[in-house]
Amino acid sequence: MNILITGGAGFLGDRLARTLLQQGTLRGQPIQQLMLADLVPPRDTALLADASVRHHTGDLLAQIPALMAQRWDAVFHLASAVSGECEANFDLGLHANLDTTRRLLDACRAQTLAGHPPPLFFFSSSVAVFGSDAAVPLPAVVRDDTLPTPQSSYGIHKFVCEQLVADYTRKGFIDGRAARLMTVSVRPGRPNGAASGFLSGLFREPLAGQPSVCPVDRDTEVALSSPVNTITGILTVAEASREAFGGRTAINLPALTVSVRQMLQALQDLVGPEVLSLIRDEPDAAVKKIVHSWPSRFESPRAAALGLSPDPDFDSVLRQYAQHHVEAVTHPAARQRLGL
Repeated sequence: MNILITGGAGFLGDRLARTLLQQGTLRGQPIQQLMLADLVPPRDTALLADASVRHHTGDLLAQIPALMAQRWDAVFHLASAVSGECEANFDLGLHANLDTTRRLLDACRAQTLAGHPPPLFFFSSSVAVFGSDAAVPLPAVVRDDTLPTPQSSYGIHKFVCEQLVADYTRKGFIDGRAARLMTVSVRPGRPNGAASGFLSGLFREPLAGQPSVCPVDRDTEVALSSPVNTITGILTVAEASREAFGGRTAINLPALTVSVRQMLQALQDLVGPEVLSLIRDEPDAAVKKIVHSWPSRFESPRAAALGLSPDPDFDSVLRQYAQHHVEAVTHPAARQRLGL
């Protein structure tokens, strides 16, 4: 099994690669090669030390001819320009999201038309495909049959790409699976341009002894998933049979619904008020507009039928981050409370 991961140097791409190497197979087939494609090389030296891992750097759209000169059994398309970037730079969003995905799908199509089996094509969509339109108000709870009406360029890009994946699957060019990821928290590393980035920064930075700002009302509710639960969802969807996945419509992965206030309370309960004191409120109208357009409550029976469930609470999400990124928790009070 030869596997291509776009966005392979990102934190989800890195974690997906490490998980695949750990399990050694995909769909019951041994993994022979992992190609990680991104703008920059992976930072995980242990990952790069594995003989089966290769990496390719540069703008993905420009690199597709070279990348797709080799036949891939599976493509995990995680790369994209994120929400805040797409609002700030319209052309960047079109280039990185729509143009790149279409070109990648066409390369997979050419592979199939050359006589090879249709490759597995996993597309990481987003909760941002949902929003409240004047003609179609967003319901209090998003269900599997809720009509997507995105209210941001990023959300529109994701929804368009979902439909392309569905149509290329209908035509037999790929075995496409699109899954709508919830906001992933807590993300390690540096902040990115996502409007939801504060939902990691509110915890990552204070745990490292650095200040952080809250750009939205603390009673704002959000739909979250931990990194581990997100990767579990991605691989479960990728490995499910066509019949178990059910149709070609994107699947909503499970969501933990929690308010920012509840998240901050979990942080205080876990590591004490000294860490929480590093957070200040600094309203940001642009971030608030985007985040408030996203739904926070989901019922996802399709995901449940695949055995997927949301994280139990935000306390467990914080503990997962502290356990997996001990080196990033440097605040003395946090280290003492966590026994690090």
